[in-house]
Amino acid sequence: MAENTDQIWRRDEIESPCVKLCAIHPAAGICVGCHRTRDEIAAWSRLSPAARRAVMAELPARAGQLKERRGGRAARLAE
Repeated sequence: MAENTDQIWRRDEIESPCVKLCAIHPAAGICVGCHRTRDEIAAWSRLSPAARRAVMAELPARAGQLKERRGGRAARLAE
């Protein structure tokens, strides 16, 4: 009988906010996908649950630091 591998690999910790859109905004210094700093991303696996919760609590406010993109598909459609 095969074991349920989902249960074997399940961990009781806060999951990463990563959305796999990884690029550090040059002016804001935060990831455009998850809004974490480079240091937070690098340390994530070593952070305590309390430290992860603290970072997660700050992320919504950081989204406002990123200015809306001016180019790309959205700009072409607006013309």
